[in-house]
Amino acid sequence: MKSFSGTDAILVDVDAARNSDRTALEEKFDRLLTANSAALTRLAGSFTHTASDRDDLLQEIAIAVWQALPRFRGECSERTFLFRIAHNRAIAHLARRRLRPVADEEPEALDPAPDPEAGLAQEQRAELLRREIHRLPIAYRQAITLSLEGLDYGEIAEVLGISENNVGARLSRARQMLREALEKLKWR
Repeated sequence: MKSFSGTDAILVDVDAARNSDRTALEEKFDRLLTANSAALTRLAGSFTHTASDRDDLLQEIAIAVWQALPRFRGECSERTFLFRIAHNRAIAHLARRRLRPVADEEPEALDPAPDPEAGLAQEQRAELLRREIHRLPIAYRQAITLSLEGLDYGEIAEVLGISENNVGARLSRARQMLREALEKLKWR
């Protein structure tokens, strides 16, 4: 059996601490992404037009979360932290997308596997609402999407970097725009 000198014992302790920290980080990362998988998929879907673009954006979000997680200081909830990263990646994705030409595509359904027991009429209304949300200007789409994910005004304000009053104004305007769009479609 090899005996450790003082320096060797310290190095072993440092390695053990690093391994423990990495394991805890991996567990937190897995827990965050698993708990918020559906919400992140819907969020990414509201910024993209195709399943492959959505999946690419989800991958970017996961990488960004992994990179940022060690710097999380707990100044906000983990969910707000996660959505702030997702929002920033989505905005970057839109900026890159504007730089390359894209064929005019019909937005894809945000939830590719609807509840099989849901009626056809309900599925059609949900799809119509998703499509109309996707057509909103980005500022309103962001606010309404985060609201639909259950974030409160304070959390939305933190994610978007705006005031709570501005969140309220954007949500109010987004709802008004959605009502008007759905009314027009109703009379067709």
